[in-house]
Amino acid sequence: MNNGEEQWTLYSAAQHLPAVLNDPNRGKQLNFFTRTWGDTFVEKTEIPKSPFLPEITYAHLDSYIRKYGKRYKRHVRLSDVKFDENLRAKSKTDLLNNELNTDCIPEIFLRQNFNLNNPKVFIQVFHKNENRDEHELQEELSHYLDIVEVQIAKQVSQKSGAFFHAMTSHDTIMEQMGVASGEVRLLRSKVQKVNKTLAKDSLRLIGLARSKSNHVTLVDKLKLMSTVLQTQPTLQLLLSSSDYVGALELISSTQEVLAKELAGVTSLRYLPSQLKEMLKLISKMLSTEFERYAAADLHRPLDGIGGVLEPERLTSLVAGLLRERHLQFLETYKQEAVTAAQALLKQLMIEQLADAEDDLESLTGSGEVAPSMDAARWLSVLNLASEALGKLVQRVKAVHDVIRETAAASAGLSATPSETENFLTGGEHQRVESKLKEILISVCDYCNERLASLVSQQSDKQTITSTQITELSAIVEIFTEKCEVICGKQSPSLKAAFKIQAGNYVHKFHSQRKHKLTLLLDAERWKSADVPLEIQVLVDKLALGGIVKSLPGSPTESITIKYDSKAAVSLTVGSQQYITIGTSLILISLVSEYCVCAYDLQMLAPVIGRNLAELLRTFNSRSCQLVLGAGALKTAGLKTITSTNLALASRSLQLLLWLINSVRSHFTGLTSDPLCCFDIVEKDIGHHIQQLETKVLSIMNSLLGDQLNEWDAKPPVPSKQFRNISRHLIKLHEAVSSVLPIEQVSDIYETINKNFKTCLRDQLLKMNIQNNGGPQHGVVTTEIIFYMETMKNLKVLSDKYFNDKAMDDIWVR
Repeated sequence: MNNGEEQWTLYSAAQHLPAVLNDPNRGKQLNFFTRTWGDTFVEKTEIPKSPFLPEITYAHLDSYIRKYGKRYKRHVRLSDVKFDENLRAKSKTDLLNNELNTDCIPEIFLRQNFNLNNPKVFIQVFHKNENRDEHELQEELSHYLDIVEVQIAKQVSQKSGAFFHAMTSHDTIMEQMGVASGEVRLLRSKVQKVNKTLAKDSLRLIGLARSKSNHVTLVDKLKLMSTVLQTQPTLQLLLSSSDYVGALELISSTQEVLAKELAGVTSLRYLPSQLKEMLKLISKMLSTEFERYAAADLHRPLDGIGGVLEPERLTSLVAGLLRERHLQFLETYKQEAVTAAQALLKQLMIEQLADAEDDLESLTGSGEVAPSMDAARWLSVLNLASEALGKLVQRVKAVHDVIRETAAASAGLSATPSETENFLTGGEHQRVESKLKEILISVCDYCNERLASLVSQQSDKQTITSTQITELSAIVEIFTEKCEVICGKQSPSLKAAFKIQAGNYVHKFHSQRKHKLTLLLDAERWKSADVPLEIQVLVDKLALGGIVKSLPGSPTESITIKYDSKAAVSLTVGSQQYITIGTSLILISLVSEYCVCAYDLQMLAPVIGRNLAELLRTFNSRSCQLVLGAGALKTAGLKTITSTNLALASRSLQLLLWLINSVRSHFTGLTSDPLCCFDIVEKDIGHHIQQLETKVLSIMNSLLGDQLNEWDAKPPVPSKQFRNISRHLIKLHEAVSSVLPIEQVSDIYETINKNFKTCLRDQLLKMNIQNNGGPQHGVVTTEIIFYMETMKNLKVLSDKYFNDKAMDDIWVR
């Protein structure tokens, strides 16, 4: 590099080499070391001017240069003149200073601790100049003294103006200081007066007030300490009177006082730990006392005083436990109630079976009994067990009410104001309420389960009467209603067990009566039977509508109706008279038994209703087999199935239709379940009645058709065939008129009359007899008159069938 060129520095570089080598936009440079250094080593990028910055030219600075140019020139000129004057004065001063400079004086003479009495200093001053004589030494020292004097004089001359100015202003300053001193003394005297008259006494008064306040606070603290020290004797007194809530409140308030008011008092440093131990002891005492109380209350004799045992003690224990948030006592009470129920059942079984050692050995731990006892004893044990468990549940409910009232008072929700503080929050009160409800539900469920086990252990092989099943139903209903009222929830276990037991009874009940009905129908001779008085009473009771609660003559029957003691020929139902077979009368008694059974076992009313529908269906189908199917010829030994048999079967089924309507109203009042089975049976019976009527008509059509086929329309008149037709009509009337209602008999004869005219028309067409007034026409007319007289004598057709043109439709036009 030439000397004329500017020296190169780091700032002279055009590019930053690391930035060039690490440029990611250029990638890896393979020819880096083969390229020539220079400005083109890296391409230059022209940076455009910023659009946000204005372009500045010399014209913008022209006014500034003209304004301040003259001033700058004058400043430079004055600065040069002053610099020359200072330079000349400085040169003279420097020359003088060089001559009288203290630098030529040895350093030892300028030290602060210079002292010739010091041997070292003396030796250093005089023995150093041993080669010179005294005169030279004296001149040297005089020279040093002159230099010092000159410097002192120089300094005095430089500061003489300030010195003389201070001397001249000294008197003025002293005078001003005197005035200021007087003002200060006056101000201090005034301040002292103000302090004495206004501030000092007031401040003393404030100090005395503060001192009094401190003394009062100290006395209060001492009283508080005295009260705190009386905590333990007071706790013992409260515990001796079973006031656990007061004891817990005293401990809580004492702990709060120790933590806030008496914090840091050394003499009371062990009291908090003692109170904590006392609190644990009281909590344990509360749990133990509550367990003892629960055992004493639940295991006391059931025939003793009702209600809660020692309610004040219970309230105190519960309030203490609730204050400590020990809700586990509710679970303890529930377990104790279950244990009491177990012990109660076992003791009851032991008392009932004390006369049988084998039975005692069969007892289990939960008080259940082996299924070997008879139905009467089993029912008696169940009744006693339900009464005992009902009393136990009522005791639990009484304790539940006391605990609930105490919890409400502790949460501030009681209607009566409480003297104690409200220490339960809303959430905690809800938890207590839910646990109390759970206790009632659990105890009621357990009692229902125990009774259900007793109900379920009754053997199916042992017979149980309707009275016993009714009594069992009453026991179950009373106990379940009591439990539902107490706990607000229905327990299904006991009713389910009773439903199984009652279902077995209903199944046996139905099977026996269905078998009995089948045997009666098989032995039925299909003759009319007299109606006993009790059957008529049953029908009248059913005709009243509503629910049949008991059979006439039973001990529970409260309404007594007097009837004629003689048996009636027919059964009276309203304005209708039913002449029916004996099996139908027995069926009425069976149906009444089903109705009473459904009333006694209302929970099984739908099942009993379906069984009754099956019984009625059995009667209908079996009677159809025996009459229409002629099964009675084999089972009852009948020679033939007569019209009377058909009429009695039809009338019996009509009675059954009326009976279904009464039974339907009875079961509708007992259950809300739809009983469609009765509709199906009613439809089947109506169809069967129609078949029976059709059978009668078919028999008559066959008999009349056979006679008309043999008729030849020749004298004598009436012919034998028409006399036979008249005889058949009279015999049919004799067979059905006493059994069927007059309306049905009229319908039958109307149909017979219609069929007869159809057969007669066909026969006249076959015989080619016309309505021409000939001899054969006269014979036919005479025969028809005889037929009409027979019909008229039977009084089964209306007058429209006996006019002059009633038989005109037999002639083919």
